[in-house]
Parts: sequence; C-alpha cells; structure tokens
Amino acid sequence: MTHNPDALVPVTPVAFHIMLALATGERHGYAIMDATALNAGTVYRMIKHLVAAGLVALVARPTSANDDARRRYHRLTPRGRAMAQAETRRLTRLVGHARAVLLTTGDGACESDDDHHAPSAATAYRTVP
Repeated sequence: MTHNPDALVPVTPVAFHIMLALATGERHGYAIMDATALNAGTVYRMIKHLVAAGLVALVARPTSANDDARRRYHRLTPRGRAMAQAETRRLTRLVGHARAVLLTTGDGACESDDDHHAPSAATAYRTVP
C-alpha cells in the first residue's frame, strides 16, 4: 500500500463530496445527505467503502437527550484528509487546464484578468495506476 495520497487520486465524485462534508467535522448520515444532496443509499454505500479503505472512521459518541441513539457519526481519518487534499490539488490542475483551453479568446488571451497560468496538459492529466 502506498503512503502517497497523490498516487491514489482521482477519487469518485461521490466519495469526494462525502469527504468534503466530513472535512469540517463529524457528521451522521442524514447530515451528510443534507450537505451533499445525495440520497441515502448512495451515502451509506459510499461510507461503507470509505470506512473499509481507512479514509473515514466511525466515531463513538455519547448520546444526549437531544441525540438519536441510532445515529452513527463519522469523521475523516488523517489518511482521508490527505486523500481529499490530493484530489483538490488534482482538480485545481484540471480546472487550470480547462480555463486555459476553453476560456481563451481567438488570440490566445484569457477572457478575464484573474486567470492564472495553467499547467501543461501533461501535468493536468497525470496517469494514475
């Protein structure tokens, strides 16, 4: 198993949405569904995969009077956070390349002043094993 999270990207959009929802703190399944607009089957199936991969962990939480004991809370593991960060870097490169290719005028100039120099296609589209 590799320790370099960049070697494991890309991740699926569903997995990335769930990891983003968990990046701000622990959440139960319904809160993840609310944050991502994904349906229950999709969320719980992907959480199962993310837990098995060591990217998400089940959190033992004491129940309070306001908390439903059936709720299972999850959090990103350090490995999951590293993976989400790696995917963010990959998507940033991809968007930079897309902006360079799609948002240029006929003379090659970018349409807006805030456009950044994009990496070459070779760095934007890295081969993943």
